[in-house]
Amino acid sequence: MTDVQTFFAEKLRLPSPPAIALKILEAVREQENSFEDLARIVSVDPSLSARILKIANSSLYGLAAPVSSLAQATSLLGTDALKNIALSFVIVQEFQGESENSFDLTLFWRRAITSAVAAEMLAEKVKHKSKSVFVSALLQDIGILIFYLSDSFDYTMILDSKRVSGKGTCETEEELFSFDHTSIGEHLLCAWNLPEEISRPIRYHHSFERAGEYMEEARVLYYADHISAIYHSEHSNSKCETAHEGLVEHWGLSGEEADELIDSVGEKAKEVLGLFSINPGAMQPFSQIIQAANVELGRLNFTYEQVVLELKQAKESADKLAKELKDANDCLRELAVRDGLTNLYNHRYFQDCLESELKRSHRYKHPLSLLILDIDFFKRVNDTHGHPAGDYVLKTVSHELVKLVRDCDTVCRYGGEEFTVILPVTGAKGAKVLAQRLRRGIEQIRMEHDGKRIRITVSIGFSATDMCEREVDRAYLIEKSDQALYQAKKNGRNRVEST
Repeated sequence: MTDVQTFFAEKLRLPSPPAIALKILEAVREQENSFEDLARIVSVDPSLSARILKIANSSLYGLAAPVSSLAQATSLLGTDALKNIALSFVIVQEFQGESENSFDLTLFWRRAITSAVAAEMLAEKVKHKSKSVFVSALLQDIGILIFYLSDSFDYTMILDSKRVSGKGTCETEEELFSFDHTSIGEHLLCAWNLPEEISRPIRYHHSFERAGEYMEEARVLYYADHISAIYHSEHSNSKCETAHEGLVEHWGLSGEEADELIDSVGEKAKEVLGLFSINPGAMQPFSQIIQAANVELGRLNFTYEQVVLELKQAKESADKLAKELKDANDCLRELAVRDGLTNLYNHRYFQDCLESELKRSHRYKHPLSLLILDIDFFKRVNDTHGHPAGDYVLKTVSHELVKLVRDCDTVCRYGGEEFTVILPVTGAKGAKVLAQRLRRGIEQIRMEHDGKRIRITVSIGFSATDMCEREVDRAYLIEKSDQALYQAKKNGRNRVEST
């Protein structure tokens, strides 16, 4: 278990904020001439200026007369609104691109922008004054995006577990990582120096009762997310029920007013999606969704018992499919980081693991050691006994290495006949002891292939962080261990050396 700050430091790649976003935030922090500075920054990007004017003239704000300049837009909407509109465009543009694997980036922003429109309209409807509700709603799930783009393997595992268990996203994330995407989102936005009025509601939009002074903003985000899901989620029925219930029970809207608001969100979101250059897809107004559902319902001629049986069978089929999909994805994840011949972790995994362990070593001031092993005269094995015998030797050595190391150590196939062992919380003294144990263990193996005995030895080079006078990086530790390995070979092989 770890906290989100440690997780960011060791695993996630914290993206830098867009440069223009920093300039916008700096400008509005200044009390004097903030609009002039903001207008100057925005006007440098003609495309951004044009988009801001388009959204100011959109039906989302419903201004009485068209605006043709940033000055007009600011006088009517205010500096804060202009700032948040500009920030929204800049951040969405920064994180647009091709969808990756099973993550649909277009759908992500489609939902986010619809949530932002819903939050803006809901806040206005219930007369809740909030300067940043649009951008907060837009970024409320930014943690999911950062999590996935940084570590698609782990986040795909979350999605698979969620499908199989039927639990919510936050609950699944908490179980697997001890924190959820709202914590990641808040941490990212705080690192970007976005104001607390944006980041805090995001942190608690799934548990708005814990948001303190920002409870109402977080509540608006929660129901805006459910309204967005009506248009873009497979579970639109339950989301619709929750959103409708909240609008009626908490804010006192009538059922008709709630339907009208949800319907208007769909219409205006489609318009705003176009301003962000996001394809709205097959998005339909709420009234049409309800009408289509009623038409389909009218076609059904099932008895109650038939409906229950159909639902039960459908659920069983979906659960089975989700379980099979999870198992398949787990297998694919494992294959992606395993060497096909030896079943050890591969070179790619080694690089990622060493990087993570080095960061942990630096953070907690613990030593870390790296061993690089090479099978002596391995070419002679292939030339004398054939490549099948060589494969047999590689597999046997791999199996023996895993048996000889500790549970906390990581054995990888570096390439060819070379192997690496990462030794966490281990200094030079402990690394030397373990290296000698591995060397002796390999030397004592009695192998036989096609009736012929094969004897092999290994040369080992190692380096440790406590042997270095400065804080080392991954490349340096590998280089020092490789130099030690070269020295071991030069000094006669079947020995251990360090640098």
